[in-house]
Amino acid sequence: MTLDRARHFLSIQVNFGGGYNANSAKLVLSEMQKEHGQELVDQLIREFGLEQVFGFAPGTRFEGGVALKS
Repeated sequence: MTLDRARHFLSIQVNFGGGYNANSAKLVLSEMQKEHGQELVDQLIREFGLEQVFGFAPGTRFEGGVALKS
């Protein structure tokens, strides 16, 4: 997945909010984690305010649809 596509998907999930959208955001972040690493995931969390919207704090690792607190 490209970074532009991830940003597009995350913006949609943030606009809708809610539990199902949090799961979709986890999947996007998981792909970014695998392909680009934790630094980019933390950047996306900050960029989209995912801590306020879904409770995803920088430093959280994403594997599949699971968020693992560090």
